[in-house]
Amino acid sequence: MVTLTPLEAELLEIAGSVPDPELPVLTLRDLGVLRAVRVRGTGAVEVELTPTYTGCPAVEAMSRDIERALRDRGIREVTVRTVLTPAWSTDDITDEGRRKLRRFGIAPPRVRRETGQSGQTGQTDQTGVTSQTGQTRQPGPVPLELGPTRTRAAAGPDPVRCPRCGRADTELLSRFSSTACKALRRCLACREPFDHFKEL
Repeated sequence: MVTLTPLEAELLEIAGSVPDPELPVLTLRDLGVLRAVRVRGTGAVEVELTPTYTGCPAVEAMSRDIERALRDRGIREVTVRTVLTPAWSTDDITDEGRRKLRRFGIAPPRVRRETGQSGQTGQTDQTGVTSQTGQTRQPGPVPLELGPTRTRAAAGPDPVRCPRCGRADTELLSRFSSTACKALRRCLACREPFDHFKEL
């Protein structure tokens, strides 16, 4: 594990708080694209940034915004390097980022990595819905409770849930929405269309 100096930790916090240019509801920290901030000398800093996909047009705007934020802090020389390995994945979006997407009306990408136990008392799963008794339930016409030893992988892939009503009965309208990383879906329960941040 890399140990950060106090200045590097501060600059990482500043760079991480920069909003994503395509989804300003998320910060670069929420999105998981900011990889590292390293002080390279007096007044010189190097930032490592991983695009969501090769050729992503937002990388230039991200780089400019990071440079501006760090220069406002007094850093004279800011170099933003694009790092392609390891590749970015939607699993890199933080839990807070997923909550922000849902509140903004965008269905977050489903987690592909095995995340361990789900459905235990007092815990909230990716849907963020907890019953009054403290048992986690997935919203829908027939709530499903997962036993305490059952993993998300064993339960099969999560459905794409409506960010407005939480129901899993949704349909794909278009593979592409306002940006290439989102698809357009419609909820068959509340009939509302919504964006889904696709899994990568």
